[in-house]
Amino acid sequence: MSPTPPASTSSDSAESAPRVPAAATVLVLNSGSSSLKFQLLDPVAEEVFASGIVERIGQDYGSARLETGSVTQPFQGEVPDHVVGMQVVMQLFEEAGLSLEEANVVAVGHRVVQGGARFSSPTLIDSWVRDQIADLGSLAPLHNPAAVDGIDAARRLFPGIPHVAVFDTAFFTQLPPAAYTYALNKQVADEYRIRRYGAHGTSHRYVSERVTARFAAQGKDTSGLRQIVLHLGNGASASAVRGGVPVDTSMGLTPLEGLVMGTRTGDIDPSVYAHLSRSAGMDIDQIDTLLNKQSGMQGLCGMSDFRDIQAAVEAGDEEVRIALEVWAHRVRKYVGSYAFVLGGVDVITFTAGIGENADFARAKVLEGLEGFGIKLDPAKNAGRSKEPKIISADDSAVTVVVYPTNEELAIAQQAFALGQASHQA
Repeated sequence: MSPTPPASTSSDSAESAPRVPAAATVLVLNSGSSSLKFQLLDPVAEEVFASGIVERIGQDYGSARLETGSVTQPFQGEVPDHVVGMQVVMQLFEEAGLSLEEANVVAVGHRVVQGGARFSSPTLIDSWVRDQIADLGSLAPLHNPAAVDGIDAARRLFPGIPHVAVFDTAFFTQLPPAAYTYALNKQVADEYRIRRYGAHGTSHRYVSERVTARFAAQGKDTSGLRQIVLHLGNGASASAVRGGVPVDTSMGLTPLEGLVMGTRTGDIDPSVYAHLSRSAGMDIDQIDTLLNKQSGMQGLCGMSDFRDIQAAVEAGDEEVRIALEVWAHRVRKYVGSYAFVLGGVDVITFTAGIGENADFARAKVLEGLEGFGIKLDPAKNAGRSKEPKIISADDSAVTVVVYPTNEELAIAQQAFALGQASHQA
């Protein structure tokens, strides 16, 4: 039996009791190797009732917090595993005055990074599906095992409701063979399941569908809408979407490929592995750590937060300026290549932390592209954006949009729909 988690520290703001949901809710879980993020949402009204995170799972001393309304409920204590992590989540809800047992939770949605070619849509989790997710851990060793831990913990504590896996790769199972196939020996590729799977698919699907719906609401024909989605955050990816169907994406077998990211190199000559092994005596694990955790913007200039990067560039830091040029150059290369893949562009959409908040980064990516019909309006582009907005000039041939992503809402809605369908079956 797992140990009972220690009592959490009471919050000074606990005097403002949260509203108990009257409608059906979905609990969304995102399990990391040492963390457990969660949200409680009404998927129909698109309202968030509570959110939070359990951190340092399996380490000497854990911490957690839940936010609901004006209440912030903290926790400190041992969290040896994800089962205790889920117990901490339930305890925080109770202490914040929002019991999960009374919150009308009708489904639990689990974010799963890697679904391989097996899972192309949200899937009800049973023992077979759980084992398949575990088996796909060889393609996502940092993510899928943690997701399985979260699934096991949540199914144990919520045995009577549907649990739904929503896969980051599912959207990109629709890629055409020319886009997902590597020019690798076919026998080797087939045996070891090597192909382009992509990532951030839940975000790319959510944003592209929402933008398409806005165009449709204006009476425009969206059947062949050509959209480039730029999910720019610490992890970053691009996709080309035509008529709601993805035709290419930047991440590949793993999330390392593609754009320059916070700590990841993005595209790099694969022979770097052999060169570092032969010349530096580094083993595979050391090289993998270097490329995934010690490179990207952090490796180039010692920082990955774009607020710090902007301040450093404005202060005249040449090293940081060059790093920003490298980052923007890679994004522009993908915009250009996807424009040709799509046969033209109707919409470029920015999303995620950098895409939504760093106006100077958006301007840097698209500067000088007026000759291709891409023209920003500096006033519209200025500032952070919590709401969708068009930032292109009125006479721009290509519409440029900032659309905040909401992966948790997307997971909640997909889990709710599948859960309802399973009850009706």
